[in-house]
Amino acid sequence: MGVEKEKLESSIIMDEDEFCRSVEPMLSRKGKAADTVPDRDPHDINAHLKVGFEDVIAEPVSAHSFDRVWIGSHATFELVKFLFYRLLSTLLAVPLAFVLGLLFGLLSCIHIWLVMPLMQSFLMLVPPVQLVWSSLTDLFVTPLFQSASKILSSIQVKRTDG
Repeated sequence: MGVEKEKLESSIIMDEDEFCRSVEPMLSRKGKAADTVPDRDPHDINAHLKVGFEDVIAEPVSAHSFDRVWIGSHATFELVKFLFYRLLSTLLAVPLAFVLGLLFGLLSCIHIWLVMPLMQSFLMLVPPVQLVWSSLTDLFVTPLFQSASKILSSIQVKRTDG
């Protein structure tokens, strides 16, 4: 009822010729079509942010507002979401990119020059420590447990019901 009429109502507002004339300048950017715009999220990292009006506001069949109210609220939602994102990204994108660049640069430097050399040094020390540890285990622990197993293996438990 609401969604079906929305398409019908929007075609009444702007006829097809008027729509083509208004969209045509956007489609022809130096001879390229609009569908060749590069994907800014190729790995779909922000798939959870692809929120539409119907994902936020949904009217069940038992409760419908007027079709014009639904269309108006849909247009208002999309416009405010678009403008607010553009405003915030205009104000915050460059400073946040600067801060995140510093942060990731610092983390990369720490990882490359501190963490990985320490890990490689530790991995170089492990084989000699492993050799000493296995020698100590073979010398002290193995005979102790072998003796304990021989002593305990001679124990027999018998159960009598009585």
